[in-house]
Amino acid sequence: MKERKEYGNKKKKNTATPYDLDGKPPLKLAIPLGLQHVLAMFVGNLTPLLIITGVCGIESGSELQVALLQNAMLIAGIVTLIQIYTIGPVGGKLPIVMGTSSGFIGVCRSVAVTMGSGVAGYGAILAASFIGGLFETVLGGFLKPLRKFFPAVVTGTVVLSIGLSLISVGIGSFGGGNTAPDYGSLENLFVGTVVLVVIIALKHGTKGFTSFSSILLGIIVGYVLVSVMAMVLPTTFTYVDETGATIEATKSWVINWSKVADASWFAIPKIMPVKWVFDAKAIVPICIMFVVTAVETVGDISGITEGGLGREATDKELSGGVMCDGLGSSLAAVFGVLPNTSFSQNVGLVAMNKVVNRYSIGIGGIFLIACGLFPKLAALISIMPQSVLGGAAVMMFSSIVISGIQLITKWPLSPRNVTIVSVALGVGYGLGSNSAVLAQLPESINLIFGGSGIVPAALFAIILNIILPKDEKTEVEMAEEILAEKKEMESK
Repeated sequence: MKERKEYGNKKKKNTATPYDLDGKPPLKLAIPLGLQHVLAMFVGNLTPLLIITGVCGIESGSELQVALLQNAMLIAGIVTLIQIYTIGPVGGKLPIVMGTSSGFIGVCRSVAVTMGSGVAGYGAILAASFIGGLFETVLGGFLKPLRKFFPAVVTGTVVLSIGLSLISVGIGSFGGGNTAPDYGSLENLFVGTVVLVVIIALKHGTKGFTSFSSILLGIIVGYVLVSVMAMVLPTTFTYVDETGATIEATKSWVINWSKVADASWFAIPKIMPVKWVFDAKAIVPICIMFVVTAVETVGDISGITEGGLGREATDKELSGGVMCDGLGSSLAAVFGVLPNTSFSQNVGLVAMNKVVNRYSIGIGGIFLIACGLFPKLAALISIMPQSVLGGAAVMMFSSIVISGIQLITKWPLSPRNVTIVSVALGVGYGLGSNSAVLAQLPESINLIFGGSGIVPAALFAIILNIILPKDEKTEVEMAEEILAEKKEMESK
């Protein structure tokens, strides 16, 4: 009888539903649910690397870029598992998918340009990211007393500024890449448009797998499209460069399949693939950005618990989640990867389908680690034409703007909150996106406020939230009033 009871308990545990935070659903259910989350973030995890390596002059499809992409998938899987299952105090023990942060694209582009847009610039970004990751880890340990400084209006303003800073980057890729000689050509615009239309059609015209994986499927369509175009259209063109010389070049949408063929099937990830460069011009702005990404992570964790579990996040969950962000980013820097953070796309997926089972999400993390061991897959992604990437990036980056708006409007917009958002975006983001206005100020000011609107917008939002008089009613009181009004209307 005792053995039957123990068997029954074990069976019950193994057949937990995907709507349970803990437990192990059957693999036939857990595997597709885990892969679904991976597909939702797969492209977004690699997009920042594709953009920043391009700015730093690392050749598309080169051995170095392929190694970095390979490591990005490996690190995303490892840090996701740490976030889900925790190591000591590190990790939120929540169904959070981690990956390379898009929020750092703006500040990393600025650092790369400041450092001369070479491989040394990428090394400076990595060294600064390692230090910044440790800084965020310490910040996470003291998050409980700091939590009151990061209400929804602050986190929402930060997320909104991140999305705004990336829209121009997405459009640049949409046209074939700002540095491409055929930038803005009809072919590039056509490819980007087709990818975008396919993503929209799948996302809103289908259900299940094809809807959740619309971005990945749209990019696959883009690969097929440019392959067909290469069979029927000229793949080279001539143009006159700045010196007046006539140059023949390959069109930017043409795929170089030989780089996939040359890549090995299996390889051990490389540690420190790029030499680090310690420079204050990189460390200062990137460390400030780590404060910003900590605020964003707080917002993502809150979105997971409220949207998927119907409760507020605990101090332990928030602290562990931010610490995982920090240590994960330091680990990523060791492997040549940009900072890691929680993925907002997956937060939205949890809120939509209510699948919060950690075991299922962990299956996705294991899949990412496996992908990181096979360079051919990394090479296949590294040769992606910019116009294909742009078709997806335009929508991905714009969705971050919407996430920020949703956070800001989570509570009624009081005059105080309107002032915080208006000043942070108008003055803070405005200074960062139009840094020429700071040209006459000291270099230290330019380091903090120039090149990316995210950092100044975040600082202004945090400072204004501290110094402006609080509203007479708290967010909780306003929420209770809204709920009471809603019940009263339903009763009528």
